[in-house]
Amino acid sequence: MSQDRGVGPMDSLPPGLIELRARAAWVTLAALVLVFASFWSLDLHWRELWSRESAAAMARFLAEFFPPDTSAAFVRRVAKATGETLAMSALGTLLAALCGLLLALPAARTHSARWRVPTRMLLNALRAIPELVWASLLLIAAGLGPMAGTLALALHTTGVLGRLFAEAIENAAPGPGFALRAQGARPAQVFLYATLPQAAPQLLSYTLYRWENNIRAAAILGVVGAGGLGQLLFYHMGLFQMARTATVLLAMLALVLAVDGASYWARRAMTR
Repeated sequence: MSQDRGVGPMDSLPPGLIELRARAAWVTLAALVLVFASFWSLDLHWRELWSRESAAAMARFLAEFFPPDTSAAFVRRVAKATGETLAMSALGTLLAALCGLLLALPAARTHSARWRVPTRMLLNALRAIPELVWASLLLIAAGLGPMAGTLALALHTTGVLGRLFAEAIENAAPGPGFALRAQGARPAQVFLYATLPQAAPQLLSYTLYRWENNIRAAAILGVVGAGGLGQLLFYHMGLFQMARTATVLLAMLALVLAVDGASYWARRAMTR
């Protein structure tokens, strides 16, 4: 008389799912080891950070920011710099979206493999260099001001959006493209009438998200003389004019919140 053996929870899973869970467990373990190794290797002074002396020093420093400078002349300067930062981010993102789309086509796996590797290497190189480094390099050619900042944002964001756009194009359903090719459509027509309409909402969403990031990046690029709010921030903080520094920081916060809200409503309108 045979005895029924109990079936464990792992026995009821398909082999592919068991292998996937095992890989996920190893990846999680490796990530935890990396985190613990990072804490162990870095010289972090947590006791000094949370000490009473550090808290008192930070309180004295923050008190110097109040009240912000709201004089009419300085507010006008901040408003002008805010518009400059907004223009830098918008133009840089627009140029990056156009160039990124052009580079995404040869970088996508759904298109010719001839230019795929060099195009992906170019995109990797563009996004590997931070905006601040691009701005420092471009200051030599473009000089001080928003021109260098705009080009720095465009170059770095082209690398980011080009990679994201290529993945969106690869994930588009191939059926409409096959139907157009069967009717004798050219590759450009297949892209314009089959691939692009499917990927357009995702491309626009990526562009808006990068615009939000570029607002913050444009505010920092002024540190190297690329114009905008960052240049005001660096100047007044260097002179320890904390009241004016507080006004610039409030302008940065208001600009970021406004762009985040506009981007959120735009993405929500696209997905309805």
